[in-house]
Amino acid sequence: MAYYHRLGQIPRKRHTQFRQPDGTLYAEQLVGTLGFHGVSSLLYHQHPPTDIRQVGTPEPYSPKLLKDRPLQPSHLRTLAQTTTGGDYLAARQTMFGNADVTLSICNPTEQRMDYYYKNALADEVIFVHEGRGELWSQMGKVVFEPGDYVVIPRTVIHQLHFEDGPVRLLIIESFSPVETCRRYRNHFGQLLEHSPYCERDIRPPSELITDDVRESGEYLLKIKKEGQLHHLTYAHSPFDVVGWDGYFYPYATSIHDFEPITGRLHQPPPVHQHFEANNFVICSFVPRLFDYHPLSIPAPYNHSNVDSDEVLYYVAGNFMSRKGVDLASFTWHPSGIPHGPHPGTVEASLGKKETHELAVMVDTFRPLYLTETALQYLDARYPMSWQPGFVPDPPKSADMMD
Repeated sequence: MAYYHRLGQIPRKRHTQFRQPDGTLYAEQLVGTLGFHGVSSLLYHQHPPTDIRQVGTPEPYSPKLLKDRPLQPSHLRTLAQTTTGGDYLAARQTMFGNADVTLSICNPTEQRMDYYYKNALADEVIFVHEGRGELWSQMGKVVFEPGDYVVIPRTVIHQLHFEDGPVRLLIIESFSPVETCRRYRNHFGQLLEHSPYCERDIRPPSELITDDVRESGEYLLKIKKEGQLHHLTYAHSPFDVVGWDGYFYPYATSIHDFEPITGRLHQPPPVHQHFEANNFVICSFVPRLFDYHPLSIPAPYNHSNVDSDEVLYYVAGNFMSRKGVDLASFTWHPSGIPHGPHPGTVEASLGKKETHELAVMVDTFRPLYLTETALQYLDARYPMSWQPGFVPDPPKSADMMD
């Protein structure tokens, strides 16, 4: 994260004696990234975070990537899939992946997790398409609502608690740290004046959850690592932290707080960038004014993705350059072939003053692969949808109708 935060009780100096009311020492724990060179936080536990009581049998937990499919644009329709499983882990269905990132949908039916979860290898960015609730972690509570990105750094132990109602999530799993964009920061890490968002738009944990359980018990922690879920039972709750400070913590920020960058002529995709990681970026398309040159063409120009695969997840509104695309759809345009607006959409865009679209885009700089699970959502007609006179299947949501 870009700035320092603290909650609860901490000693004045690091790595010094910090005693509980009964005279015993609090257990200090450093969590962070990139060895001892990345951002980190210091946590103070009532009990040692190392007291394992049982090691269970790992269960397979990884998608099957399809690396032999033809090179073509693809469209996945997921709107009709209102539920994808029970709890937050069981409901994940991975659509795309490579060595840097995976993209999954997750529409759980269960509101609470009765265990704790940690991703040991990847940061997770949850885009909340539908649903409200709270992220509970060792660092405290983060409230989320539709339109929020919830960023959970690797190794942070957490639970998700959803309110009543449908839940629809896009989960982006990054095998490198997810950061704010370097070109928006100064060398101190502060977001600059031209950044489309600032620290005021970032919501760190606001309230500690301290399970003050003095007797030992059984607390199941599921740890995701190397394609498996490992089951470890600990003697005490991981939510026994009385205080922490540092730069490493989960947080939420809203797509609705992203301020668009516009110009007289059509702006390229990098102006929509929200986050960066190694070999991919996450972008936010938000309501904005169109280009204001008198001869401008609001629709995007054809372009070749020479160095990146482009995935767009459609959240709300109507994308003028696409026909037949629904909410909760993915379009995937791989590197190696050009793509651009559907026939008729360029002329139709002339004279338009604004758009009210919402979408999340992930551009990867190594090839993506569809998963076996994604095939059930595949629109077989999409690769030929640039033919003159092509009539796509109509979208199911009125929000995406012309």
